[in-house]
Amino acid sequence: MELLKTGILGLDNMLGGGIPSGHIVTVLGPPGTGKSTFALQFIYAGLQNSENCMYMSLEESEENIIKTASILNWDMQQYITNKKLTLVYLSKMDLKATVDLIENDLPKLFKLYKVKRLAIDSVTLYEMMHDSDSERRNHLFNLAQIVKEMAITTVMISEVSRENPYYSRYGLIEYIVDGVIILKQVRQSDKGAVTTVIEVSKMRHIEHSKEAKPYNITKNGIMVHSGSEVFL
Repeated sequence: MELLKTGILGLDNMLGGGIPSGHIVTVLGPPGTGKSTFALQFIYAGLQNSENCMYMSLEESEENIIKTASILNWDMQQYITNKKLTLVYLSKMDLKATVDLIENDLPKLFKLYKVKRLAIDSVTLYEMMHDSDSERRNHLFNLAQIVKEMAITTVMISEVSRENPYYSRYGLIEYIVDGVIILKQVRQSDKGAVTTVIEVSKMRHIEHSKEAKPYNITKNGIMVHSGSEVFL
């Protein structure tokens, strides 16, 4: 089984090498835990490995994505220029056009650009475009099927529920995907300091670490301290 490196060294150690090729993985976390950085780092790792990648955003423009990446010392523009990276901005204002593009035009785009890696930031905003859980479930399943049929390794960013930080806002996406990675903030009981922690709660077809590990968001992206313990 081919494993694709996430570019996050400590996380790749936790996964035994990386994410299985063709898997869909959701990254759950509250604001400020580095979910978008995770998605960009995953895409950048693919670009450095000469893979064709696509970054779909329902929040940030192409200009802002490039700017964010440059702050982390990742030059995305060169990959856009040589057609290794495709940035797709989806408008939240025109819901019908966005849903139509995702469900009807994506397969054509995937084939046209020969996409091997995909990041979607965020799938929560896509869920919010639908009025009921049944509609959300159907559209999420259709999206997952499209990606699966194209064998594209995918990271979908998702906001967590306010009631439970281990579940997504609507509690649907984690049952559709192959893997779930949780980013969270925990307060150390002795000092009251807040630590960011990563946990692989689900990853089909591989053995992986089930321990929560601390991580930092550095000037070069996320760094997981896979050899350290979290003391609560």
